[in-house]
Amino acid sequence: MRLLLIEDYPPLQKSVAKGLRRAGFAVDVTGDGEEGLWYALSNEYDAVILDLMLPGMDGLSILRKLRSEGRRTHVLILTARSTVPDRVEGLNLGADDYLVKPFAFDELLARVGALVRRRYEDKSPVIRVGDLEIDTVGRAVRRAGRDVALTGREYALLELLAHRKGQVVTRTEIWEHVYDFHGETTSNVVDVYVSCLRKKLEAGGLPRLIHTRRGIGYVLGEAR
Repeated sequence: MRLLLIEDYPPLQKSVAKGLRRAGFAVDVTGDGEEGLWYALSNEYDAVILDLMLPGMDGLSILRKLRSEGRRTHVLILTARSTVPDRVEGLNLGADDYLVKPFAFDELLARVGALVRRRYEDKSPVIRVGDLEIDTVGRAVRRAGRDVALTGREYALLELLAHRKGQVVTRTEIWEHVYDFHGETTSNVVDVYVSCLRKKLEAGGLPRLIHTRRGIGYVLGEAR
């Protein structure tokens, strides 16, 4: 899942980005309002974490511009402004959630997870595909009753495929939503990660769940 973090206080920016990446998210980071707006308009994000007090352009102006451009990206406002009128203004301008500083990182992670599920219209935090079970809150995976240990990147890849289960996800979409890189997928990195993920999911001779659509991408689902 790819997130955009727009936060200008360096210590907080660094710690939040580090925590999100450790949780398996790909994260673009900026502390400048105008650059943040450019990022948000130039890329597809699963969610945007937006501070309000920013140099160049304030957070509410960014939010107003995004909505006026018809962008439906889910936005979590992260700010020290804690009064009811402040929260009401942000929500009325189109924010999807509001978290006041200081905050617990686990709560931020939970709120981001909820926004990602909302983006893919998944109400339940647990996604099931055949005998595969993915707990998007605990970020835990089980198949055929046994735990499957995944790296952060492997989990992020599986969660993306699970949110789009039954649909073909192109290599470009995987690259853009899972990895902290931009541009063309000039290597076989995606294919390598899919291969590693398959081996773990198919351990013990279990049937394949990640299927290749040659020349296009991958789809998660039971074989038909």
